[in-house]
Amino acid sequence: MADSGTDLSSAEFVVVANRLPVDLERLPDGAERWKRSPGGLVTALEPMLRSREGAWVGWPGLPDAEAEPFVEDGLQLHPVSLSAKDVEDYYEGFSNGTLWPLYHDVVAPPAFHRHWWQAYVRVNQRFAEATAEVAAKGATVWIQDYQLQLLPAALRELRPDLRIGFFLHIPFPPTELFMQLPWRTRIVEGLLGADLVGFHTAGGARNFRWLATRLTGASPGDGRNDVVYDGRKVKLGAFPISIDSARLDELSRSPEVQERAKQIRTDLGDPERVILGVDRLDYTKGIDVRLRAFEELLAEDRVDAERTVMIQLATPSRERVEHYQKMRNDIEQAVGRINGTYARVGHPVLHYLHQSLPRDELAAFFAAADVMLVTPLRDGMNLVAKEYVASRSDLGGVLVLSEFAGAAIELKEAVLVNPHDTDGVKNALHAALTMRPEETRRRMRALRKQVLANDVDRWARSFLDELGLPPAEETQDE
Repeated sequence: MADSGTDLSSAEFVVVANRLPVDLERLPDGAERWKRSPGGLVTALEPMLRSREGAWVGWPGLPDAEAEPFVEDGLQLHPVSLSAKDVEDYYEGFSNGTLWPLYHDVVAPPAFHRHWWQAYVRVNQRFAEATAEVAAKGATVWIQDYQLQLLPAALRELRPDLRIGFFLHIPFPPTELFMQLPWRTRIVEGLLGADLVGFHTAGGARNFRWLATRLTGASPGDGRNDVVYDGRKVKLGAFPISIDSARLDELSRSPEVQERAKQIRTDLGDPERVILGVDRLDYTKGIDVRLRAFEELLAEDRVDAERTVMIQLATPSRERVEHYQKMRNDIEQAVGRINGTYARVGHPVLHYLHQSLPRDELAAFFAAADVMLVTPLRDGMNLVAKEYVASRSDLGGVLVLSEFAGAAIELKEAVLVNPHDTDGVKNALHAALTMRPEETRRRMRALRKQVLANDVDRWARSFLDELGLPPAEETQDE
């Protein structure tokens, strides 16, 4: 797998993320192997990385793993080692016990532990040192997400010659919530180390700009989308992330996926209506909200249990964290209660799968569903909503979408709901289930136009163009 003939110390373009695009797996016999974990981000950045002999810096996903830099399928990969204690304090602790709930509107209370913060500082510094070694002189570095918010400043300290971009993949919180963070100034100063800080929405950029001018020595720049800090102009902007929509559109049209979609409906007993929810098992996703709405519609006889079936797919997430274990138990109890009341033998009214599904199987579920319920209490974007739209070349299906997902700004033809309003969610679900076919097609046609035109490649290019990444040919000529 590794190619020792490639120079692994002078990349012109470097992506830095908490995780590598491959995971290190430890097999039962103690042997280790790399397993590819292709996400949308990898898909978007791969061509740019390849054309520039770029590099990816990240954790291999296994605690206490010491792995040397290597080339995998043409990509330079530079593993950053994390101890089990680092994973516990920096990743599960500060990143997901402090920042995640704080940035998601304090849906759950964040914990402010000093030893978690110290681990966050330590690991961000380690990433900075690893990245400084990899990047060529004058290289462009693109840092990803909330786990690495101190990295831009730490890296600039080591390598002031670099062009540095940062993108936040989760929401940036309202200023009054962010101000709760004991280390608020350090986080803002960390992000100001970048030349460009990107958010999903204009609101996130506005919130950050206000904080930068209040908490640090930054002053407003010439335009509405920049500040001046430490003698440098720092640009701020909204770059709504997307998906590889053309690829998913093509996959969903394939005979295999279409046939599987029909089979799914047959397996469900050929109901008139199929409702679908697809989420990572997380307290921000509002799974309990939609189960309650569905249960009440059944209780009020507004939905017929004989003719309507709901499927909830919940991908396992952070299984070791107590909060998530309790949430999983609560959801499974609700599923049992709903089926206990409304199912008949051989025909559950609600199907719950706590597992990950392969891409083609997921596309078949999208194609089979008449209504897609996406009801997060807060979400940076929510790509599942866009995936559903990309999978509906038949112009069928209705998307019910939380107005607190970043995607709601773009997907205006969805049925938008306030997930805190149970009656509102119920009414929206009922409206989606009874919508006239011509209205369904009109909405889906508009949604597809938006999603197919604004794909993940366009997102990456718009960010990197704003950052000033030169075309690959210029880089190679130098």
